[in-house]
Amino acid sequence: MPKRNAAIANIKASYLFPEIAKRRREFEEANPGPPIISLGIGNTTEPIMPHINSGLIEGARKLGTAEGYTGYGDEQGIPVLRERIARIFYPGIIAPDEVFVSDGAKCDIGRLQLLFGAGIPVTVQDPSYPVYVDGSVFIGAAGAFEGSGYKGITYLPCTKENGFFPDLSMLPEGGLIYYCSPNNPTGAVSNREQLTLLIKAAHKTKSIIIFDAAYSHFIRDNDLPKSIFEIPGAGTCAIEINSFSKTTGFTGVRLGWSIVPKALKYSSGESVNDDWNRICTTIFNGASNIAQAGGLAALEDDGLKEMERLCDFYLENTRQIKTTLEKGGISCTGGEASPYVWAHFPGRESWEVFSEILTKCRLITTPGSGFGPAGNSFIRFSGFGHKENVEEACLRLERYLLKI
Repeated sequence: MPKRNAAIANIKASYLFPEIAKRRREFEEANPGPPIISLGIGNTTEPIMPHINSGLIEGARKLGTAEGYTGYGDEQGIPVLRERIARIFYPGIIAPDEVFVSDGAKCDIGRLQLLFGAGIPVTVQDPSYPVYVDGSVFIGAAGAFEGSGYKGITYLPCTKENGFFPDLSMLPEGGLIYYCSPNNPTGAVSNREQLTLLIKAAHKTKSIIIFDAAYSHFIRDNDLPKSIFEIPGAGTCAIEINSFSKTTGFTGVRLGWSIVPKALKYSSGESVNDDWNRICTTIFNGASNIAQAGGLAALEDDGLKEMERLCDFYLENTRQIKTTLEKGGISCTGGEASPYVWAHFPGRESWEVFSEILTKCRLITTPGSGFGPAGNSFIRFSGFGHKENVEEACLRLERYLLKI
């Protein structure tokens, strides 16, 4: 029989969110009682709004007609959707052929590893979304788990002390820098000065930034950049990932995009855009044409208004959670331009706090240590939830915090 892929053997046995689900099941079986409310995984809960949903319905209806049926489409995405993404989100900065429509940001992040292979240094914010690290391990760019991190990964601590912006002097030469703003899990948003420093550091170290902007639509302050490409110099050192998941409720529909500028080159001068196009046309058959029809509706005037209303709904949930925690004496970050609150429980282990909140409040949260070494003693609270559930969760949290 073939040997197991050694890179897969290096990965930790359980991904963070399945481990949370397992602990929830075990607790529910052993402790029947009031319903458990989840403020954990960042999964949308509200129905897709009418105009956007009508795009999905019409896309499906057309497939049942001779004149509207389509088989395989362009692997890079429907041309009109690529044009609309470029025009609405990157006006005058990005061309349609630099937009690649996909089945979601997480999927793109995994496939992007194929561009660079096993020999490239990888740097991540600490804490950070687990897929940046796990994807690097799968491709062989990182080794076994040692202590609190993977061998070969450079972790850049983002803490309260440094304002959740890392020390960029630690960057290795010629590597990948995974960077997320608004950040998952901390909720911190980088300003123009900080992103300018990041781009300068990438040029200095001859590195490429993988910029995860999946939560950019939650930014309401016009002084805060929503895209890395708003910053001069990004076109020659950055790739951006974005998604319809959280802004339109497409977590199950699956639709996102990547931006790979034609000006982005490898050290030997070849085009990264050309290689990404080759990967997309080889191992990916394109996003669902029904999902793309929904994406087109989302980028019409009525759809954009619906996206704003949905994001505002989740932001209000998040503000309510943050207010409850801060009234209880818990220091928090986020909750203003992101759907996450990053709550600090000094001197305590994250999984210990997770278990205590589950036991005493019947609430699911996410332990910060699951996002990296610097996440220990933190808990991430998600604003994705039905309004009545969030209100009940806050009442439970308030009672819990009065007792600790």
